[in-house]
Amino acid sequence: MGTPAARLAQELTADRVKVRRELVLSGVTGVGLVAGLVGGWLGGEGAGLSTLAGALWVGGFVVAYLAGGLPATRDALRRLFLKRKFSVDLLMVLAAVAAALVGEVRDGAILLFLFSLAESLESYAMGSTKRAVASLMDLRPETANVVSGGGTTVVPVADVQVGQVILVRPGERVPLDGVVVSGSGAVDQSPITGESVPVDKEPGSPMFAGAVNGNAVLEVRVTKPASESTLARLIDLVTVAQSQRSPSQRFSDWFGQRYTVFVLTGSVAALGAFLLLGLPQDEALYRAATLLVVASPCAVVISVPAAVLSALARSARFGVLFKGGAALEDFGNVDVLAVDKTGTLTEARMRVTDVVPLGTSRESLMALAAAVERGSEHPVAKAITEAGADLGGPRAEEVVSIPGKGIRADVDGTLHWAGNMKMAAELGVTVSDEVREAAARLEASGRTVTLVGRGAGDGGAVLGLVGVADAVRPSAAGALQALREAGVKRVVMMTGDNPTTARAVAAEVGIRPDEVHAELLPTEKVELVAKLARTGTVAFVGDGINDAGALAAASVGVAMGAAGTDAALEAADVALLSNDLERLPEAHALARTANGVIKQNLFFALGIMALMVVFTLLGRLPLPLGVLGHEGGTILVVLNGLRLLAWRPRTGGGGRGRLADAPAAVPAA
Repeated sequence: MGTPAARLAQELTADRVKVRRELVLSGVTGVGLVAGLVGGWLGGEGAGLSTLAGALWVGGFVVAYLAGGLPATRDALRRLFLKRKFSVDLLMVLAAVAAALVGEVRDGAILLFLFSLAESLESYAMGSTKRAVASLMDLRPETANVVSGGGTTVVPVADVQVGQVILVRPGERVPLDGVVVSGSGAVDQSPITGESVPVDKEPGSPMFAGAVNGNAVLEVRVTKPASESTLARLIDLVTVAQSQRSPSQRFSDWFGQRYTVFVLTGSVAALGAFLLLGLPQDEALYRAATLLVVASPCAVVISVPAAVLSALARSARFGVLFKGGAALEDFGNVDVLAVDKTGTLTEARMRVTDVVPLGTSRESLMALAAAVERGSEHPVAKAITEAGADLGGPRAEEVVSIPGKGIRADVDGTLHWAGNMKMAAELGVTVSDEVREAAARLEASGRTVTLVGRGAGDGGAVLGLVGVADAVRPSAAGALQALREAGVKRVVMMTGDNPTTARAVAAEVGIRPDEVHAELLPTEKVELVAKLARTGTVAFVGDGINDAGALAAASVGVAMGAAGTDAALEAADVALLSNDLERLPEAHALARTANGVIKQNLFFALGIMALMVVFTLLGRLPLPLGVLGHEGGTILVVLNGLRLLAWRPRTGGGGRGRLADAPAAVPAA
């Protein structure tokens, strides 16, 4: 069967052949209809084949019935006998035959032509969603420049082996996932992750297939074969997601099949009622045929998938992967948002936030702290070393790390140290009330405090304090506020970190203190998510690896930064391929918009169907007008759903987003 992406390519080829065949048959049906109408206008009705007008009338309508009716009859009988399902095609064929039996051959031919043409247009329109996903395939180059023997060799991407080094020149697309080994520069990852600005790359940075290199020459060591790249998995997962039925889609499928049987039996019952009411036989049969057409559930059945498939294709284009229509609908109905702290609200990267010098300059304190900490692998030490890397400073020697306390070293022949209060106590250094108050103030705001000092015993002194914290994502506060404005009632933080740090981060991003749950084990997160689920639809946002249990327990699990992470792509219902939290309200806005379009489609489809049924039962609705209303309504709901392919988030995030009219917003086929 091949991968989902390969199957999608095969489906697109089959769809193109199908649409082309349907358009040809529609054209032939139309030509036959026009010939029959011209023959009737010339007086050929009932004249037989002896005159030109009669030949046109008979021949034209025979061609129209054969070209428009035989394919529909074949499909209807195949579904009836092989799958034991009634289809709308059967209703149309029966209505056309009934029209012919009562002498309304023209109306039957018009029915078959409009039905044939509408089927062709619907097939082409629904293929737009597949083409939107298939356009992702165009992001993957067919060849790669493999570095070998001091030069490069052009090799098909499928033949490139893991571990080989490829060259990516300025302006080229990255052909395979890998890690930069040489060169540095900005890379546009928006086709994969949706990030709005290019990302700086240097040796050690990950690269994703489909990204566009800027002005640098980069050498990349391949880490995954072409079939397992982030782009390939994205295409496969979106393709699979489009085959998953949402609750609304399952309802429309269930409704359509059973309602079709109801229409058949209802039309027979209506025919009997018309005859009992004294209507002429031809009139009663004509009305029953019209009822078959106007009561058909085509628009109802197609209204949901048209919207869902378009939304799934559109979201993939800006770096959000919904794992099916159910995830899309549920995310649009979220009442409670539960978020992990580390790696979600924060960057999971320590950085220096506060520098408090005592009797020295800020620059001198940081240069000294960086020199001492350079010998430690602790995350806090790395943050201090990075912050003071550009300040020059002295060289530390005889570095000794003291677990749980800090680090000491000789700087210019004098003992210097960096660590916590225990470190100062071990060295016998007196810590003044001023230092203790400053440390308490920093710790209350969620900082990890490092004392920097010189000497030991009575001759020792604290030279200053450095506060380090996990950096809060710049987009976190705005994203959460946008979600509240969009209707999310509660935002809850769940973290295994200590309460002080958790509350400090919560205050920075706008989460209420009573909605902060700290020092949680993974199992406790699962229990809390289950408890929240009793109050509404819950979405849990985490990193997709450490929070797998909570992601699975939530109504909708959302993985952050899932690009390149197999576990994240598999664990979540929704995957944000970048670490940009602005994608969260955008995904929510798209889901809400899609839910709104589904409701619009169902309301319109059911409304127009009910209106035409009433006119048919209480009056004489012309069959061609009934066909026009039925097929026109079906095409309108399809087009309304396809507008989601052009959806754009509102500037600044938040809200519902908008359905753009610009054709340029629709992904290229």
